[in-house]
Amino acid sequence: MTRSSANPTMVRHHGEDLRLFPTRRKQITMLTLVALFLVAPFHLSDFQNSVAIFAGIAAIGGLGLNLLTGFTGQVSLGHAAFLGIGAYTGAYVGGDLEMPFLVWIVAAALAGALVGGVIGPFALRLRGSYLAIITLGLVFLAQHVFRNWTSVTGGLNGRSVTSSVAIGPIDFASLEILGRQLTRNQGFFLLIWIMVAIAAVTTKNVIRSRPGRAMQAVRDRDLAAEAVGVNLARTKVMAFVLSSSLAAVAGAMSANYNRFVSPGEFTLVLSIIYIAIIVVGGVGTTFGPILGAVFITAMPRLIESYSRVIPGVSSDTSGGGVITVFSLNQALFGLLIIGFLVFEPRGLAAIWLRLKAYFAAWPFSY
Repeated sequence: MTRSSANPTMVRHHGEDLRLFPTRRKQITMLTLVALFLVAPFHLSDFQNSVAIFAGIAAIGGLGLNLLTGFTGQVSLGHAAFLGIGAYTGAYVGGDLEMPFLVWIVAAALAGALVGGVIGPFALRLRGSYLAIITLGLVFLAQHVFRNWTSVTGGLNGRSVTSSVAIGPIDFASLEILGRQLTRNQGFFLLIWIMVAIAAVTTKNVIRSRPGRAMQAVRDRDLAAEAVGVNLARTKVMAFVLSSSLAAVAGAMSANYNRFVSPGEFTLVLSIIYIAIIVVGGVGTTFGPILGAVFITAMPRLIESYSRVIPGVSSDTSGGGVITVFSLNQALFGLLIIGFLVFEPRGLAAIWLRLKAYFAAWPFSY
């Protein structure tokens, strides 16, 4: 059968493999998500918008960690350090130097990438728990710098953040659309989730590129990858650079939204939270960290909001309940990590893919 006589629906064009949304279904899905994105901030309360903002910030950082751990197989406990580097760089360049948004956010990304490039070579000789210990040491080193470089960080007392989020005449902190003045949370919702989309598309394109395939080869069999010509040094360092730059962007946006940053925010606990985000969302997937960020960010705030109607839960130790909201959140956090690692190692992404396959094959699903 010649190509001209073949059924056009059965002919596969290789160019379709290079498109982000090759099918009509995916294009419709993306248009639907864009429409929901545009109307969501107007129908959410300020509290719900703030939860979505924190989820978006976590998604950016989660996408960065997933590039390193999920796609390159390099275990890192130092993500909190890169978040802090981005936060303080953005606060200094945007606040003290009064640089515009696009300058200080790029400066934060470059600062994170620079430190990631310095840490990257350690991954050439170390792996597994040894590499995790090295990156853990980075957190404590960063804590020391954040506490003592008072001229930039403000020391233990922290510092306020006054960086602008305006791009030309568009100020997302005081945005007006069609004559309607948006709240600060509504403007930040739009800005943060635009940045999430950019980070996700960038990550997707990196993974589909030759360097991205090299990263996955290093993750699966690094010695075999080197035997077929993959440059291990360049690939591992590149993974650290990309991961740390995205983490720094997330840290800079978090500090700007909170209008304050202090060393106490960037501890080992924060690194573990980001590990939970990619584990719960789905390690080695592009959309998994976004699902994990929404889930991990929203869960404690929902429990806090509805703590009054949950039996035995009190807001503090003097409330007379069996367990406090904080302790309940900590317990659920640990149980979630254990549960997903044991019962669903591929996270929420795998659950979603199975559901999609089920309904795509319905009524022949079983």
